[in-house]
Amino acid sequence: MTFLPNLDQMTPEQLRALAAQALQLQSQVEAMSRKIQNDEILIEQFKFEIALLKRHKFAKPSEQISPAQDSLLDDLLDTDLEAIEEELKKLIPASPQAEPRQSPKRAPLPPQFPRTVIRHEPENTQCACGCQLQRIGEDVSEKLDYTPGVFTVEQHVRGKWACRQCEILIQAPVPAQVIDKGSPTAGLLAHVMVAKFADHLPLYRQEKIFGRAGLAIARSTLAQWVGQTGVRLQPLVDALREALLKQGVIHADETPVQMLAPGEKKTHRAYVWAYSTTPFSALKAVVYDFSSSRAGEHARNFLGDWNGKLVCDDFAGYKAGFEQGITEIGCMAHARRKFFDLHVANKSQLAEQALHSIGGLYEIERQARDMSDEDRWRLRQELAVPISKTLHEWMLAQRDLVPNGSATAKALDYSLKRWVALTRY
Repeated sequence: MTFLPNLDQMTPEQLRALAAQALQLQSQVEAMSRKIQNDEILIEQFKFEIALLKRHKFAKPSEQISPAQDSLLDDLLDTDLEAIEEELKKLIPASPQAEPRQSPKRAPLPPQFPRTVIRHEPENTQCACGCQLQRIGEDVSEKLDYTPGVFTVEQHVRGKWACRQCEILIQAPVPAQVIDKGSPTAGLLAHVMVAKFADHLPLYRQEKIFGRAGLAIARSTLAQWVGQTGVRLQPLVDALREALLKQGVIHADETPVQMLAPGEKKTHRAYVWAYSTTPFSALKAVVYDFSSSRAGEHARNFLGDWNGKLVCDDFAGYKAGFEQGITEIGCMAHARRKFFDLHVANKSQLAEQALHSIGGLYEIERQARDMSDEDRWRLRQELAVPISKTLHEWMLAQRDLVPNGSATAKALDYSLKRWVALTRY
């Protein structure tokens, strides 16, 4: 039972303390309420995405697409569904009244695969009462491993040790796995992920490759593995992004990719943004960020309150960051590309001259690649500054000779308008 204090008998100091405590409790309640509301919104979004993906996967399609596209889309849907359901598990606490989810019974791994037995026993087999524990049995679990062309099985044996006097049971803990209670080892999951994302082998092809090695792993199973592994890897991506944003200089660029939305026959343009450290940084890192559009808000969301030096092209999406403290460093490769395209198109002598001068700047960078920061700065001051000054004067003179709106004028304008940023390096 809670007794309310008698306010009439309290001193002003006690009243103020009570008021402060009440305000603090109110603030905590409001914060918890906001968190619950945010979680409910997120759960609703995940449920909607699952319903949408399942409808597109299992409902009769309204348009016909090729069997190859169909296979690829099924892989992506299964992967996304598994990743979303994995995230939902974290947000929705397990209810005591909820019925346990019926998982399909896993078929035993083929007996012909070589077995590697890995034993896990307690470090100490003596009971707290002083008696020696007796081994009374063991639990055996099997994990499927793979090296190109060959399946093997890791057999994990966990002995059971009991004290007959105390009637207690001791067993080594289950080793940590990427997928809890799953059959694949970390090595097999790594192979599937590398094959899919680095070697561009879709899951339906990996299914055939595994079949030739003696075990046809269904595409739906492979897709579930990919989805669950992606969720497990997210903390590493977040940590890499955090480490990247501690750098003083970052390179950024975006490239279009064709995205096929579920249920649609045609693709639309999406983007992958790449953020990397400089060649001179001790940290060698690249973080890729997918977005459904090229809106500048995606770059702002990724960079957050970072305010270092950004090496980038003239994309307008970065401009807001420059107004908030980020220093712009122009990318000479993008400036050079304008003249390269011009030269390829019509063998322009002007473009050839520009490429020759910019090539001189690149040659200096090749010489400076392995130098210390101080020596690199000194070499640039001695050799690069005179070349860039001459190149700038030449571009200004040439710009007066070419008509507005021409391809040559556009190539010159790109560099001239960004000359300060281009030479800031």
